[in-house]
Amino acid sequence: MSAETVIDSSAAPRHVAVVMDGNGRWAKRRFLPRVAGHKQGLEAVRALIRGCMKHGVECLTIFAFSSENWQRPPDEVSFLMDLFLRALREEVQKLHGNGIRFSAVGDVSVLTEETQKLIRDAESLTRANHQFRLNVAVNYGGRWDLEQAVNRAQLSGDVRTFANHLAFADQPDPDLFIRTGGERRISNFMLWQLAYTELYFTDTLWPDFSEAELAEALKWFATRERRFGKTSDQLRHDSPVTATT
Repeated sequence: MSAETVIDSSAAPRHVAVVMDGNGRWAKRRFLPRVAGHKQGLEAVRALIRGCMKHGVECLTIFAFSSENWQRPPDEVSFLMDLFLRALREEVQKLHGNGIRFSAVGDVSVLTEETQKLIRDAESLTRANHQFRLNVAVNYGGRWDLEQAVNRAQLSGDVRTFANHLAFADQPDPDLFIRTGGERRISNFMLWQLAYTELYFTDTLWPDFSEAELAEALKWFATRERRFGKTSDQLRHDSPVTATT
């Protein structure tokens, strides 16, 4: 499929969630340091945002740094944090200029004061934008999300409001989950929110994930029958019938 092919917007997912895996292997295959893969991966993020907006996706969540990634080599962790900081400095004005609302999701309290301030400034600057929503999950984990929601619900005195305290409570659950790099797991990402999400796995390493690759994922998604516990016959019965004369 050509990158210029546009999926019918009525068949496009509202919310796409992506685990961007394979940066290190991409670099290793080219006899480059792992950090070179992360740097090239930023170009793939830009292409992903462009592609999602072109195809009618409303919201994108990317898994930039998990709560488990602190276990990686210190020099790689430092580079990833610096890359995130640099992206905040250089990309936010571009996002704002394109009507994109930016949110950082996760326990950002452990990040540097400078990074926290840039996050607050970016979220404040773009809060009124409605063209597209970009969530960057940083120091995020699905288990962390569940734990903090339970704690907040208990403090509120009403555990029935548990779901309202989740990190993505104000957004639709992802319709499509994409993981690159060949692994077939969700790796502690959006455990609650992915309950009925369509899962798409590709062997393509993240730095090579292009707009054409995204179009293939969206084409696949358009073939899925999303039943949410119902039968196919029920879905057909529930579908609006066009009157004919």
